[in-house]
Amino acid sequence: MPEGPAPVPVTQRLRVRYAKRGRLRFTSHRDISRAVERAVRRAGIPVAYSAGFTPHPKISYAGAAATGVASEAEYLEIGLTDTRDPAWVRTALDEALPGGLDIVDVVAARTGSSIADRLEASEWTIRLDGVATGAAAEATGTFMAAAEVEVERLTRKGLRRFDARSAVCACKVEACDPDRRGMDETAVPCVILRMVVRHTTPAVRPDDVLAGLRQVADFAPQSPPLVTRLAQGPLNAGTGELTDPLDPDRETEPTGGAAIAGNGLASMPVGVVSADVVSAQP
Repeated sequence: MPEGPAPVPVTQRLRVRYAKRGRLRFTSHRDISRAVERAVRRAGIPVAYSAGFTPHPKISYAGAAATGVASEAEYLEIGLTDTRDPAWVRTALDEALPGGLDIVDVVAARTGSSIADRLEASEWTIRLDGVATGAAAEATGTFMAAAEVEVERLTRKGLRRFDARSAVCACKVEACDPDRRGMDETAVPCVILRMVVRHTTPAVRPDDVLAGLRQVADFAPQSPPLVTRLAQGPLNAGTGELTDPLDPDRETEPTGGAAIAGNGLASMPVGVVSADVVSAQP
């Protein structure tokens, strides 16, 4: 055992929702964790440390998005040695982080359950340039109508085969906003696939869904996809609605939980595909 006094115990746990935007989507999870640790020290937040010869700040992450994926709903938990106002922590930490890593919400943990246990599903958007709405809708309909769509992915344990269809609760095809694309005579078409995907083992990622679309419908866009996670949270199996995972920790719990999808998928029954054409910002 190392010599010296024992580390100061945790007196408060804060749960933080943050966003990964713009060029920061290409930052690895390890670099993000380093940036958060530096920002915590810079902001003067009294973070607790683990015991042992190499103490580490007590900051844990849940359901982190992959490198290259933007997100509006990433979560972490910080253990503090002294009580702080969550609003102050939100402001101080946001100011200390680089642009593109933005603090969205901070609440004090008031329940014993882990934040990771509440992240049952994610809502994603996949922007595809050079794709017509009709082609995307037809391919998506074929995928959703399939009972099973097996795809392969190389993992640390080698090549793994799994069903990508069963994890997709709902899927919707939207047209990109012409104003956002600078619409002119030479503008290429653009669509957005918006979907709710359950968290399973192994995890089904947006690129797995694209692999499934290529397999069952020969749908293979030439442009690289632009993927963004809009929300994570508890999933209502009947409606496909995601709720805010931080709601149970708030002082006043809203009845039924506040929906965080807010995009039209919340009202879609699980397993339904929609090809409605609406405006959507990439």
